[in-house]
Amino acid sequence: MSTTLTTLLPHIPLLIKTAILHGLHLSPGSGKQDLRTELTVTLIRSIMEQPLQPIGKQQRASMRETGLQGPLWVSKVVLPAPEPDVRDAVVRAIEALKVGDETFDIPAVLPVEAEWTGYRSGVSKNAPWPDLSDEEKYKALKDETTTDTVILYFHGGAHFLMDPSTHRVSVSRLSKETGAPVLSVRYRLSPQNPFPAAIVDALVAYLSLVSPPPGSFHTAVPANKIVLAGDSAGGNLALGLLQTLLTLRRIGEGGASVQFHGKQVPIDLPEGAALTSPWCDISRSMPSVSSNAYLDYLPPPTQPSDAPYLPAPVPADEVWPCSPPRVDMYTNATAVIHPLASPVAAHTELWKTCPPVFISMGEEELADEGLVLARRMHGAGVAVCVEQFEGMPHCFGLVMQGTRGSDRYFEGCASFYRDLAAGKVVAAAGEAAEQDSSAGRRTGCVDFIEFRHQKTTKVTPLDKVELPSDEKVDKLLRNAKHWRVEGEKELQK
Repeated sequence: MSTTLTTLLPHIPLLIKTAILHGLHLSPGSGKQDLRTELTVTLIRSIMEQPLQPIGKQQRASMRETGLQGPLWVSKVVLPAPEPDVRDAVVRAIEALKVGDETFDIPAVLPVEAEWTGYRSGVSKNAPWPDLSDEEKYKALKDETTTDTVILYFHGGAHFLMDPSTHRVSVSRLSKETGAPVLSVRYRLSPQNPFPAAIVDALVAYLSLVSPPPGSFHTAVPANKIVLAGDSAGGNLALGLLQTLLTLRRIGEGGASVQFHGKQVPIDLPEGAALTSPWCDISRSMPSVSSNAYLDYLPPPTQPSDAPYLPAPVPADEVWPCSPPRVDMYTNATAVIHPLASPVAAHTELWKTCPPVFISMGEEELADEGLVLARRMHGAGVAVCVEQFEGMPHCFGLVMQGTRGSDRYFEGCASFYRDLAAGKVVAAAGEAAEQDSSAGRRTGCVDFIEFRHQKTTKVTPLDKVELPSDEKVDKLLRNAKHWRVEGEKELQK
């Protein structure tokens, strides 16, 4: 019996029930989701509700080599470890953004593994790979690109799961739609490597594009030709890297730079960022984590707020719980709302001079935090574009490939990349929803895309979207931090 069928069998009665209720318009998502979407959400949610496995076992299961075949190029590389200056630069940014008692581990600076990924045209999905070296694969990949833009991609996985191999199909599709090569980063995962280890790896990867270390396959990529991208926790990491760059430039004296493989490399900003369902609030304290749970497969928070905050109840192994114990795998409780850990906590003024940003999301649990972040960016004069898909769950465009919604998601991403390269993504002047789209891409608003026809049915300026005020957001974040700090104190007694 196949692994897929073995996985499906226990859930078949629930799927049949969901299909019947959907047909009768009595299921939770029947007014906002088609049958395939609701069945997908139901199945993933049911699987995620099964008893949890130890973290180490979850990690190993999520990082199995998927094999190399079909219409994609993958060239594996190792970016050599630079001087400690890169790590020290991240620490300076963290310190500059601290607002209280945040604590964090100082990570080592290590080599960073990554994969150059691109679309391989003219072959079937089962076509074997040619017997080529990684350098030859990189050259073949580059021969199929049509733009000088390079995408720096960070995979999702809640900061403790997955790696570039899990995202090859999605990333090669992104390369196909944009014509750009993608450098997909295998950053360090928590809980073994908590915040800010992944940001250090992200900065190493970024600087390696700008100033290639000896032995690199690629030539130098100007910063204004790099687009940061990522999904879920990878979107969080892309935003953390972006805010790190902004902060280093803001606090730099006489021009920000960092020592990198024997050279003084300027801290320049990328061309932009394109994010998919970004996890902007590690504390998950925004209202939509509960109000949109019926449309999503992510488990909503269930801990009672009048009890000490505790980590998820998973069987212990050599990976988790760690020592000293933490309540969150990614950060110390004191740092859970630091702007580099939870980008939604970065106030408006911190996003000034930020390059254009594109955010694609569903009507999902993480919607509020992404929309609040976009509103704060817009308030700082950033050219920010948001597409929100009615009834769609977290990372639907990647999870549900082959559907109309996924195709429309990739179309929206590719359109942003094209407009960005053409200089058509500029901050909104006046009422964003009334911009003439022929003069440039509409920014400063949310395009709401209905599920039946995958077309924009409503355009709402970001400052008019129904969301908690900035003051309410800050209060929710502070309360979430306090709850975790008190829980962590109890845990460490």
